[in-house]
Amino acid sequence: MSPSGPERRLQRLEWTVVRRLDGLLQGDYRTIFKGQGLDLADIREYAFGDDVRHIDWNVTARLDAPYVREYLEDREINAHFLLDLSPSVDFGTVDRRKRDLLVDFTTVLARLLTRHGNRVGATLYASRVERSIPARGGRVQVLRILNELEKRPRLQSAPLTSLRDLLDSAMRGLKRRSLVFVISDFFSAAGWEDRLERIARRHETLAVRLADPREDELPDIGTVILTDSETGEQLRVNTGDPRFRERFAAAAHRREEKLNATFARAGVDVLLLRTDEDLVRAIVKFAYSRKRRAGRRAAMGASA
Repeated sequence: MSPSGPERRLQRLEWTVVRRLDGLLQGDYRTIFKGQGLDLADIREYAFGDDVRHIDWNVTARLDAPYVREYLEDREINAHFLLDLSPSVDFGTVDRRKRDLLVDFTTVLARLLTRHGNRVGATLYASRVERSIPARGGRVQVLRILNELEKRPRLQSAPLTSLRDLLDSAMRGLKRRSLVFVISDFFSAAGWEDRLERIARRHETLAVRLADPREDELPDIGTVILTDSETGEQLRVNTGDPRFRERFAAAAHRREEKLNATFARAGVDVLLLRTDEDLVRAIVKFAYSRKRRAGRRAAMGASA
């Protein structure tokens, strides 16, 4: 009996992506994708060998002696994927679409996490919040999520994407502290920005941004008809006009700055996945960048 489509895809990703990540990251996924979102258990006086990052500087100043925080570590990660499957993620100008990145990344991370005894769940948004999959462990759970993703039809049109609805659904549904991946191209109606801040205050939250190079810069290919993937609205433009290409690039740059400011204000790290870049390279680059930032924060805390 031949394996199903989801099983074949998972096997391919285990061989081509998961094995490469194991070799490059030495399985250190907890420190990469899980921050210090732990429950405070006690405060005690500092002892030689304690992690200086756990020093409570307010208590230390009051008592004139170093004190550290002790945490109750949740050994099991409860991860949840918020998946934007709106029509704009079906865009792509190279050998794959943004949806392909979403499916592959979700499958890889879900498999990495469940393989180490953690639980994963997902919420799927297309024209609305359509499906919520409760967190469970095991390889079967990864196949369940992958099957849901593969059987979702590509929408020809839909109402303007509302990430606010997706984030609201997560805030209502997540009862325990979780590792949350918001996976989207973030082409959305306004109103999601404050929701991202709220969910990041409660959960360890990562923004996984899907992008294609043609969203930043148009090539000179003459007169073309551009179609809005969500509204269906069409516009005839002359890409041979350098002023038009400059205005397009400037608008893309402004959107980039606005998104970066939103993520910074919410305090979430961003993993950028591009259709023209290798998935493994993007994850490894993000992992080492996140570790360096954690190291700098630890050094600043030690010198404060």
